Amino acid sequence: MGSYDPVPPPPPLAKPAQLVEHFFRHETGRLHGALIRLLGVQNLTLAEDLAQEALLKALHSWSMGGVPANPAAWITRVAMNLAKDALRHQRMSVTKEAAIITHLEQTFSPPGIVLENAHEIRDDALRLLFVCCHPSLAPDAQVVLALKVLCGFSTGEIARAFLTSEAAIEKQLTRTKQRIRDSNIGFVIPEGTELSARLDGVLAALYLLFNEGYKASAGEHLLREALCQEAVRLTSLLTVHPAGRTPRTHALLALMLLTAARFPSRVDEQGDLLRLNDQDRSKWDRSLIERGLTELTDAAQGHELSEYHLQAGIAAIHCTATDHASTDWGRILRHYDELYRLKPSPVVALNRAVAVAYCRGPQAGLQAIAEIAQLDRLKSHYLLHAVTGELHWRLNEHRAAAESYRRALQLAQVGPEQLYLTRMLERSTEISNVR
Repeated sequence: MGSYDPVPPPPPLAKPAQLVEHFFRHETGRLHGALIRLLGVQNLTLAEDLAQEALLKALHSWSMGGVPANPAAWITRVAMNLAKDALRHQRMSVTKEAAIITHLEQTFSPPGIVLENAHEIRDDALRLLFVCCHPSLAPDAQVVLALKVLCGFSTGEIARAFLTSEAAIEKQLTRTKQRIRDSNIGFVIPEGTELSARLDGVLAALYLLFNEGYKASAGEHLLREALCQEAVRLTSLLTVHPAGRTPRTHALLALMLLTAARFPSRVDEQGDLLRLNDQDRSKWDRSLIERGLTELTDAAQGHELSEYHLQAGIAAIHCTATDHASTDWGRILRHYDELYRLKPSPVVALNRAVAVAYCRGPQAGLQAIAEIAQLDRLKSHYLLHAVTGELHWRLNEHRAAAESYRRALQLAQVGPEQLYLTRMLERSTEISNVR
């Protein structure tokens, strides 16, 4: 699997805060899954609170007394004790409490997957994903809930992924949890066709999880590889499970692997952002590329064509080009045309405009941007202005480029992107002032 192991280890010699961040991303889904299985889906918020409290206790205790030999077991034990306290507080019968605590001890096993039969998911993170994607919930609500409960995303991260406000996400989460309580949704993993029917929401959540790792929405680091590793791990598990072994699952995994292969060259030694044409392709992970191409071949079985197929196809074109100049932009544009037909979103249209610019020139790219439906949804996204600035620069319209870069810099929230845009703004401003 190249550098993407099934269960990513914590960072070596990590400080307490780093370890808690690691387990927050990798243990939250398992803890939530076990707690929800115990307390019931109607107590989803309580399960979230208990897992959060366990992680906060870890941060406090480890900072004061040092990190224990087995951090995962420590967090597990604390969460189990908190659950016991919650059960006692709810005044459940002693008999029921003892049975549930026994169940807890069995449930809080080391993370991993055991398939006792071919039709049952045993990985708690995947189990919880399928529960979040219940068909009675709207598709967007499924993904939002999965990102919050399973992946530990903040409302800000989710809002940026959906190009909306934190207040809107908070309201949606509240409504979704209320619907779960009102509908009496149980923590039951369906089988057969019922399980397969939830796959679209599961894949959408995994796609957004990987995207947040590929390009963090905020912070000092562009990449959050732990998120990408978790997305690859979960998607890999899906590809070997009867319910998830579909062409679009293989296509999503191919997209993740082909994208992750380019991580070693996305930033330079100083952590500054490198554009695709500036990257050293000799640093790309050939083993991940080969595995990604294999998954893409598996995805071609049958007649299904999903957005993941097309995006993986675009990633494959980049990964197999010997250099930037030999990239087949005409083929990439055809992929984007088809992708926009399947998913006519402003983000897809913006990426398509970049391909248009490479095929037909920067002026055609600017025209394609001007014609984007719902362009207003992108105006608070730095990437719109960064792309516009680059196209103006290529047309020697340096004053317009500077204006676009300035707006992009105001909106960018990730350190390497801010540094890159600062350089572009200074370059454009300097030339426009000279002229």
